[in-house]
Amino acid sequence: MTKILNLYKNLLDIVVTEFKIVVESGEIFYSQGRVPWKLRLYLCDGSFIDVYNSGKGNYSYHWDRRIIVKKIYRHDNAPHKRWKGISSFPKHFHNGSEDVVVPSYIADDPELALRQFLTFALKHIIEE
Repeated sequence: MTKILNLYKNLLDIVVTEFKIVVESGEIFYSQGRVPWKLRLYLCDGSFIDVYNSGKGNYSYHWDRRIIVKKIYRHDNAPHKRWKGISSFPKHFHNGSEDVVVPSYIADDPELALRQFLTFALKHIIEE
């Protein structure tokens, strides 16, 4: 538990120092058993990003924009049989929709991956 909590705290520190232009705030969500579950980041456009890391290699970087433009973007490595044909399987990227999936090249390191994902989000927000 402490390992994941420390990871989420470190990621939140990165966000606060490097991405304050796009992230307004963030918080760590806990399970009912008080186990750190995910990190939620609230973005300047009203959307949010959820970061999940199991501590055992499973992860998800999910940008939920459904309330704004009806889109989601998510890098994850859940080994869904449906995406077995993706070249980066089990890593894959939901590009705007649950059903539009392409290879994911996000870093395996959580800190670098978060930086990559927030840079992606920032570019999308600026371009709109």
